[in-house]
Amino acid sequence: MSSSPASEAPVPSPCCRRCCLDEGDVCLGCGRSLAEILEWNQADGARRRQIVEAALARRKPL
Repeated sequence: MSSSPASEAPVPSPCCRRCCLDEGDVCLGCGRSLAEILEWNQADGARRRQIVEAALARRKPL
């Protein structure tokens, strides 16, 4: 029995090790912007989910 509130599952990095930035500084592998890639390690779970959603939206047109 845990006395702490249930913690959310960690958000895995969307990195797929195909790192290549386009002219807009967006990774062609995962769809994250350079700013989002640099922010990832300091971002909390909610922010990481936002980053993943934005990256997925960027990749859809491809």
